[in-house]
Amino acid sequence: MSFRTDRFGGAELVPFPRRTPSAAASEARLPVLIILHQESSTPGRVGNALRALGHRLDIRRPRFGDPLPDTLDQHAGAVFFGGPMSANDPDDYIRREIDWIEIPLREQRPFLGICLGAQMLAMQLGARVAPHAQALTQIGYYPIRPTAAGHALCPNWPAQVYHWHREGFELPVGTELLAEGDDFPIQAFRTGNAFGVQFHPDVTCAMMHCWTTRGYDGLSAPGARERHHHFADRAVYDVAERAWLDHFIDGWLARRQVLAQAAE
Repeated sequence: MSFRTDRFGGAELVPFPRRTPSAAASEARLPVLIILHQESSTPGRVGNALRALGHRLDIRRPRFGDPLPDTLDQHAGAVFFGGPMSANDPDDYIRREIDWIEIPLREQRPFLGICLGAQMLAMQLGARVAPHAQALTQIGYYPIRPTAAGHALCPNWPAQVYHWHREGFELPVGTELLAEGDDFPIQAFRTGNAFGVQFHPDVTCAMMHCWTTRGYDGLSAPGARERHHHFADRAVYDVAERAWLDHFIDGWLARRQVLAQAAE
């Protein structure tokens, strides 16, 4: 179901709005679709931010047989989270998830892909997902640089954000780059109401303890930060990343309504 990204990439870039109470109340009746990839996975701080806005979470794990909806008419948006698998894996559920992303793109519903979810979005849009040419990883905190478009959309980006990935992706044709990095240049992008971020604003402190314990072997990979740096850097950078996430989530859900009103 892949298609050319210029079909949806031309929407006017407007700053993320703060929702009015009436808009927030009307959207609060709709849940947000949450796609997780492991039995023990949680939506972390993204889930906390959505609940704080009054949204219920419709949590599904297609890997373990949960179905995906035929439309997002009954959801305020969808969030695809990360996982240790690759968007290039041949598993049926990976293919189904990538194909399913055509629905929020076609319906212009809010979609957010985080790490693996961003790679799935990029692949649905025709871009290549692959390991770094020098086998480098990003595991820990690394700097990002918002573009002019990223600043215009959402101010106060954090200087460094948390990563845990071995693969990156090209910028899909017709999409807009919102933030870039060094070893993995594409860090955030958008097309219409769909956004992908390579980093992990969802990670809570408890999740970081879990990941750096269960995934300890990954900390020896080229480019990875040692475990103690994860927590030392969190003390420096986490406040800004959390504040950015709260603003992003609020504006991400409000954006579709503002664009629809502007088009009328």
